[in-house]
Amino acid sequence: MQRGSSMQQVAPYRDTPTSDVQNPSSGVATHTPSPFDSSHDLSSEPTLRNPTHPLAGQPISAAPYMPVPQTSYQNIEPRNSDWLEQSQKASKRSRYIVIGSVITLVVLIAAGVAVGVTLSKKNSNNSSSSSSSATTPPGTNPNDPSNFPKNSSLINSFYGIAYTPLGSQLPDCGNSLTEVIEDIQLLSQITTKIRLYGADCNQSSLVLAAIQATQVNMSVYLGNYPASDDNGTAYTRQKGEIQTALQQYGAGNVVGITVGNEFILDYVTEQGQSDPNGSAGQAAAAAMLIPWINDTRSMLSSMGLSNISVGNADAGSYFNNEVLAAVDYGMANVHPWFANVSIDDAAAWTGDFFNTTDFALAQTLPNKPKMFIAETGWPTGSSSFNADPSDGPSLASVANLQIFLNDFVCSANQNGTGYFFFEFSDEPWKNTTFGGVEAYWGLFDSK
Repeated sequence: MQRGSSMQQVAPYRDTPTSDVQNPSSGVATHTPSPFDSSHDLSSEPTLRNPTHPLAGQPISAAPYMPVPQTSYQNIEPRNSDWLEQSQKASKRSRYIVIGSVITLVVLIAAGVAVGVTLSKKNSNNSSSSSSSATTPPGTNPNDPSNFPKNSSLINSFYGIAYTPLGSQLPDCGNSLTEVIEDIQLLSQITTKIRLYGADCNQSSLVLAAIQATQVNMSVYLGNYPASDDNGTAYTRQKGEIQTALQQYGAGNVVGITVGNEFILDYVTEQGQSDPNGSAGQAAAAAMLIPWINDTRSMLSSMGLSNISVGNADAGSYFNNEVLAAVDYGMANVHPWFANVSIDDAAAWTGDFFNTTDFALAQTLPNKPKMFIAETGWPTGSSSFNADPSDGPSLASVANLQIFLNDFVCSANQNGTGYFFFEFSDEPWKNTTFGGVEAYWGLFDSK
């Protein structure tokens, strides 16, 4: 990736759940910890009993399109309408990506660059009424998830998107195949790659099932989100979920399994240290993580799937050298917002930080792992809980997200940088758990 010629070096930042708002120039970032309570024991949790919800026009008693077990992971909230009605009413997702003009579309198709992306708000009070569910758009089949209406305003312009199905947090597990299918239908119109963070709540199986049901072109990096304080319980549980998903749905859409997300960062900072290659990072965190990475390789080998890559994700300045030397790829979380970078410099800073910190490190290692940006983006709002207007020099807003999209996506696509934009949709549950900007990183509003 090319660097901005006027870009100055910025101190490594910490993507941690503690803030340093008193000294914003310190480079210390603030970010929520894992969305998965991986250490939670599910053995004592009751099974959710709500019935699953069929697609439009599908009988409640039948689910012919994909036999996904839903006995333990039912939808916990009744749906108000089916997806086809939602696509006409646009009442659930109100932010979407729009291409500026036909000329821009031609440029995008010719160059593969996301130029002229515009964020807009759908009108939730448009002319489509709630009674329109009986009428499906021309050329669609409500019984076939692969036959769905496309939004002409969307274009496949993102290298990849960071995705977590809503309701995939323990212990509730309120996700459903119906909603994941809706997400995959929408995601397939803006990208061909997604990454997951963990495997709890059946999400690996749900995503692979949805891809097969919709028959879209989508590759997936599955995830295993282990905890450092449970003697491997979370890792083993999620390994089983991933293995089941691969056995049931095959590996045709799986390109990698990412073991760990900010594992080194979390462990090292909890020990009051900052060096990922220091005593906490080397003797403890890496000593836990590397055996899990190797065990994942062994699992894939035993299944005849050694072609699937194994990687690790961490904060951009917190990769442990030995962990990175043990994987096929590394995924770096690089957030200009948390590094207190202005929106005008955000895209250039992101590319510069990734190149000089993460890509450069990988090139010094014998295995030279392929490097991706695992997370980058810009928040669009903030809740009153834990809100701080001094979080950074630029506002959290849709307008600034637009600027970051224009600048970063264009340059990254042109330079061949692999990235996963953070994230698919807003996550309202983070409002009450973490507050601040944490719930407002989505390209789309939440359901």
